[in-house]
Amino acid sequence: FSLFRYLGTGQSLASLHYAFLVGKSTASVIIRETCVAIWDALHAAVMAQPHKEQWKEIADVFQQTCQFPNCAGAIDGKHIRIKKPVRSGSQYYNYKKYFSFVLFAMCDANYSFRYIDVGSYGSRSDSAVFAHSDFGKMLQDKALDLPEHTALPGTTSPAMPFVFVGDEAFALGENLMRPYSSRGLSLARRVFNYRLTRARRVVECAFGILANKWRFLHTPIHLKLETAISAVKAACVLHNFVRARDGYNFEDSLTHSLHSHRPSVVRGHRQGAAVREQFTAYFMSPHGALPWQLDAI
Repeated sequence: FSLFRYLGTGQSLASLHYAFLVGKSTASVIIRETCVAIWDALHAAVMAQPHKEQWKEIADVFQQTCQFPNCAGAIDGKHIRIKKPVRSGSQYYNYKKYFSFVLFAMCDANYSFRYIDVGSYGSRSDSAVFAHSDFGKMLQDKALDLPEHTALPGTTSPAMPFVFVGDEAFALGENLMRPYSSRGLSLARRVFNYRLTRARRVVECAFGILANKWRFLHTPIHLKLETAISAVKAACVLHNFVRARDGYNFEDSLTHSLHSHRPSVVRGHRQGAAVREQFTAYFMSPHGALPWQLDAI
């Protein structure tokens, strides 16, 4: 019970000491060991890597709810505020001028986390965290078992890759879409940015649900670094477990206290630019346009 009291309220170890009559160090050990056990028990069940057919199912839900075809997930990184780790120098000191580590996540359109990377230095950019993560390396190496290229709905060609959507902090790639720079955009590019944002916002909502369900994320985590990382990982798999059991309440996602990374300047490559141009053209075509998209921009 002390673990769930901590995760659900963010109470200090001192409060747990008085509530459960256990020492602070004992409470810390209980939190660490229980969080590790929760991760070990639930990770494979609620956060297993999708296979080809599951990627297609994820993309179908993105198309139904966000009207972004061939989308396999939305990615983003958030700062988790912590006390300064011992002998860490400025590695965990972020641009917002507090100490943190990074929670990088990829989620589906049902607001469930399909992949997380927890514990990178708060001073790192989203693109650096992504590039050094197992997920980023697997995407780069074409090892995610994504479906074969498929024509967009209503069309027969060209065959388009399945993509992940992120903000401007990520590098453009064949399987990773980011918005166009905001300077001097044409109408078509503004529409693309709007459509991408509709799909990308699901990861923001997922972070919101996570933080509002497990309120220890609303305050600095005063635990040892390894214990704090284990607590965040446990909260993420519990989030997926509760999502699968209870469903989703929109109001839960409206506010959260996790801070986004500052966008950094990263370059894309030609193949990614060509894919983005194809999506841009499709969103302006009769088959891909939404009735309200011009009013929304």
